[in-house]
Amino acid sequence: MEPVKVGIIGCGNISSAYFKGIRRFPVMELVACADIDLERAKARAAEFDVPVACTVEELLAMADIEIVVNLTIPKAHAEVSLAALSAGKNVYVEKPLAVTRDEGQEVLRLAKEKGLLVGSAPDTFLGGGIETCRKLIDDGWIGTPIAATGFMMGKGHESWHPDPDFYYQVGGGPMFDMGPYYLTAMVFLMGPIERVTGSARITFKERTITSQPKYGQKITVNTPTHIAGVLDFKNGAVGTLITSFDIRGGTSAFPRIEIYGTEGSLRVPDPNTFGGPVLVQRAGAGEWSEIPLLHGYTEQSRGLGVADLAYAIRSGRAHRANAAMAYHVLEAMHGFHDASNEGRHYVMQSTCERPDPLPLGLPDNALDE
Repeated sequence: MEPVKVGIIGCGNISSAYFKGIRRFPVMELVACADIDLERAKARAAEFDVPVACTVEELLAMADIEIVVNLTIPKAHAEVSLAALSAGKNVYVEKPLAVTRDEGQEVLRLAKEKGLLVGSAPDTFLGGGIETCRKLIDDGWIGTPIAATGFMMGKGHESWHPDPDFYYQVGGGPMFDMGPYYLTAMVFLMGPIERVTGSARITFKERTITSQPKYGQKITVNTPTHIAGVLDFKNGAVGTLITSFDIRGGTSAFPRIEIYGTEGSLRVPDPNTFGGPVLVQRAGAGEWSEIPLLHGYTEQSRGLGVADLAYAIRSGRAHRANAAMAYHVLEAMHGFHDASNEGRHYVMQSTCERPDPLPLGLPDNALDE
């Protein structure tokens, strides 16, 4: 199989994981990187031995690039993805797919018009932990899923991130930053969402950065930082999801995600990681039992979604971390905020298919048998 040539736009904090991950798969060849700060692109190219470091415009003009990996900040996601699609490139974008629903719909519309594919993070559901959970659910270990809970609670990113301001602007906050991991995992495991409701608030209207290099600078908070949501899934299950940047302690007892079925319960690992542990408690059992992971890719494996997109381009099969699911998640996140602002349930306008699970027994560094 001829490798799919890949270019990365956006050489910031998250990019190093993609530079490493893409190199893992023979189905891809990383040929160029770009950034609005050309020196930053040159530094990444030197660090990871990438042949070309260039401007965004120059990368989009490279005829041999088939996939653009869009690692820009959220408010630039749609603009860069649309530019790449207009240039005839398939796109894989960091989460969220876009900031607004209108932008997300425009990305889907242009991709369809151009006959191109769009993939979107997160791809952590392709890791061994959540793939094992999917196998257990599909094989009936917990019976029919009837409910789920998810908790992502912490004190925010200003204590560790080098440039945390955008996490507190529209398109940021705990729901848009971390919600995609939790919602994507839930949709992959249980299917699409029919309606949501929620309550949201801004607790601290100003935050002080305590990380370097912007130590001491103030952030004005312009997006909710604590969101409590309820989800009704198409399969009848009821989910609860809390995401917060306002918690100062006492969160260790909460599971990341648990799914409750008619025959038992399943504790899903952190959806921001690729591994385990995976725990099951069957009806009548007194304790949780850890289940050995049935799939590979249990370590840091960002780039799995890009690789799956590359296989789809070469084989014509569907790709798993796809734009339809990413848009469905985007709409649900907005739905929580709309429900809080308007005092009503939000009925989902989009739907998606549950992506196929990965086959068992895949060789290393491959996603097809």
